[in-house]
Amino acid sequence: MVKVGANYLGNARCQFTVWAPLLKEVAVKVVSPHEQLLPMQQLEYGFWQVTGENIEPGTRYVYQLEGTKEFPDPASYLQPEGVHKASEVFDHSTFNWSDREWTGIRLEDYIIYELHIGTFTPEGTFEAVIPRLTRLKELGINAIEIMPVSQFPGERNWGYDGVYPYAVQDSYGGPNGLKKLINACHLEGIAVILDVVYNHLGPEGNYLGQFGPYFTKKYFGAWGDAPNLDFAYCDGVREYFLENALYWLDTFHVDALRLDAIQGIYDFSAKHFLEELAERVKALSEQKKRKFYLTAESDLNDVRIIQPREIGGYGIDAQWCDDFHHALHTLITGEQQRYYQDYGKCKDLEKSLREGFVYSGQYSPDRKRRHGNSSAEEPACKFVVCAQNHDQTGNRILGDRMTKLTSFEGLKLTAGTLILSPFIPLLFMGEEYGEEAPFFYFISHSDHDLIEAVRKSKKDEFLEAGHEKDFQDPQDPGTFNKCVLNWEQQYQDKHKVLWEFYQELIFLRRINEALKVLDKKKLEVSSREEEKLLFMRRYSDENQVFYVMNFSDRTLTFDIETPRGSWQKLLDSADSKWMGPGATMPDKLIPGELLTIPAKSFVLYQA
Repeated sequence: MVKVGANYLGNARCQFTVWAPLLKEVAVKVVSPHEQLLPMQQLEYGFWQVTGENIEPGTRYVYQLEGTKEFPDPASYLQPEGVHKASEVFDHSTFNWSDREWTGIRLEDYIIYELHIGTFTPEGTFEAVIPRLTRLKELGINAIEIMPVSQFPGERNWGYDGVYPYAVQDSYGGPNGLKKLINACHLEGIAVILDVVYNHLGPEGNYLGQFGPYFTKKYFGAWGDAPNLDFAYCDGVREYFLENALYWLDTFHVDALRLDAIQGIYDFSAKHFLEELAERVKALSEQKKRKFYLTAESDLNDVRIIQPREIGGYGIDAQWCDDFHHALHTLITGEQQRYYQDYGKCKDLEKSLREGFVYSGQYSPDRKRRHGNSSAEEPACKFVVCAQNHDQTGNRILGDRMTKLTSFEGLKLTAGTLILSPFIPLLFMGEEYGEEAPFFYFISHSDHDLIEAVRKSKKDEFLEAGHEKDFQDPQDPGTFNKCVLNWEQQYQDKHKVLWEFYQELIFLRRINEALKVLDKKKLEVSSREEEKLLFMRRYSDENQVFYVMNFSDRTLTFDIETPRGSWQKLLDSADSKWMGPGATMPDKLIPGELLTIPAKSFVLYQA
């Protein structure tokens, strides 16, 4: 296959390549600094190509189709005037990388921090993130996950409305801004995960269909027509997205990709798109002599996604485990609406901690069918878990974080359950200090009909939930501004204490061998449903830990059969040091002793 896009060759020469298999005439129209028309030659498999002279980086161009219609490059590297205007020739070779000593971090060692570039800082740019990296590193973060940055309409968007998968959002700082951030992350010892979207493109500025059969109506995609990955002419489409993944890893030095909602990637080919993607990434890892990772968001509860290709799996390195979030969320908040009706018992969280998936083939009341297969035999390092993320916060009517849904004690218990789990933890920006700003859905489209359609959809959601008076207009800049983090909070009062609590938990996870090793075969977990108590022991060849978690709203007195060992307390969330009600659990566990634990608290012991 041929590499698409405007690839600058040096010496004022640029090779333009585009895939348009059904067209009879394609040309490059240079619109600045000097207008000229470059007819393209048709190659095999629907590709068109021409090499232009006297074309420097910064040159603006469009593709002219059939002598009349003009559109930006589907594989544009930069859209300096947004999604509807001309593309710009960009020279990737000029950036001065200083991360050559960077070899990456093992996925199982990741402590992930998900962030949205636009709302993470008041400036809302890649470079504005860089001064904050030291603070994240102090917390213990060693991997940031950046929500999608492919060019989208306007300046405000979650990123899932991107329409130029190869172009970096201009309002965030464009390609060099992203490179500067990644370079700085690597110098700080922080890996970078980039969220990419291969299940759909946004509606506004989506001109790919003008060039060829990029999409298919075979499937009813949740977000519009699905990419054509398994029908006539699909080879060019598959290559477009496969090369895009390698582009981020190779050209931008990204360490891992998070694949958005893979249940929306429809492909009945003999070799699924995800399997082929895993093969390509493995080959790149071998070529570059450093491991690149793929993680996936999926609500299928299907272990084939993370199983090796040798046994029929897709070979994806890890996947988000929504069941963990749902089980924890319902225990902490008591919510039972929508999909939360499937959870809410200690045994659900117990099963997730032991296996990963809660639903492994049994009936789901929300889905009205059986759901999932067993993940009991899958390694713990193949699961990314969270207590909050952009979806679980932003898709709430009021965009409210856990800070608004539980007490301070509940926030600490949430933190302990997440960080002390045997899986890879992910924090959502601001979670570490109890950020109080909401995270709403926001856009800045220019298509009036689309704006009104989105606005009506959101109004209907607010009305249905009984929050009509609280409606937040997604197009209004004020809605976006409410979502910007209040960084000063983390240095104040209870927010400072919560930040230090997360820092301590991450530190213990790093230095304690029993917590550090992600091995589901070296853990024991049990629960008492009526009391809402959960007990967990994890062990390694060097040491063992034991923790008790009280998810009830009352102080409990209980007895347990203490695991064998001399148990010394490491951390107690109820301790006054953490602004708790006061520790009641003993410093040392004595067999047969009656124990008392405060509401919504946990205690960690080591032997």
